[in-house]
Amino acid sequence: MLQLSQIFKVFNEGTTDEKAALENVYLDLKDGDFVTVIGSNGAGKSTLMNLIAGNLTPDVGKILIDTKDVTRLKEHERSKLIGRVFQDPMAGTAPSMTIEENMAMAYSRTRKRSFIAKGVTKSRKMFFKEQLESLGLGLEDRLNAKVGFLSGGERQALSLLMATFTDPSILLLDEHTAALDPSRAELITDKTKEIVSKNELTTLMVTHNMQQALDLGNRLIMMDKGQIIFEAEGEEKQRLTVERLLEEFQKIQGNQLANDRAILSH
Repeated sequence: MLQLSQIFKVFNEGTTDEKAALENVYLDLKDGDFVTVIGSNGAGKSTLMNLIAGNLTPDVGKILIDTKDVTRLKEHERSKLIGRVFQDPMAGTAPSMTIEENMAMAYSRTRKRSFIAKGVTKSRKMFFKEQLESLGLGLEDRLNAKVGFLSGGERQALSLLMATFTDPSILLLDEHTAALDPSRAELITDKTKEIVSKNELTTLMVTHNMQQALDLGNRLIMMDKGQIIFEAEGEEKQRLTVERLLEEFQKIQGNQLANDRAILSH
């Protein structure tokens, strides 16, 4: 479903600010995998997501989605294969447009020709209402509300829903609960679990919250200094605790995740 092989990415190469963001990264997600990614700041998590999404191109290596080589494809050229929810609740929506208009725009990506200019049909509006009802937030009764007036949690729930409209091969969740207060973060975590399970989505989720990384998904990877340094899946992952993860990091790297939000989220 998603394969990354021998990925290298260096920023500011040949300067005093040179930084190896990713070094010889291999990652293979099978159909239906839900992989959580943790690591200290600067570990390479965001670079990994941006390479998959097409915002960046690797210096070396290959990226395959559904066996298709997308390594050199630009972001818009692979957008139908990828759904993405960002950390910023405003990033995945158009705040000046209504909920209905946002959903129509997202749904149009599944069709060769956009239907937005023709207006939303009655049947399509019913579809939008049914989808919104599944969130349990009452948004189905607010189709004409401007998205900019929604709370952060409501916008993230809407972004998560719209990211599934294209039936993506890969769903990327880029710290999508980090900017929310604890109660809203818990809500979006629960909705994430429901939506991913219902749609059987192959998912890669970056998080600073170690407990969230343990609670969600069937696989977990830990990154540090541009490399994947630890992996666990299935029963092994289920047996993990935050303390065990910290111990594993210290054992592998010889130091602790000092001054990192991953510890604070424990």
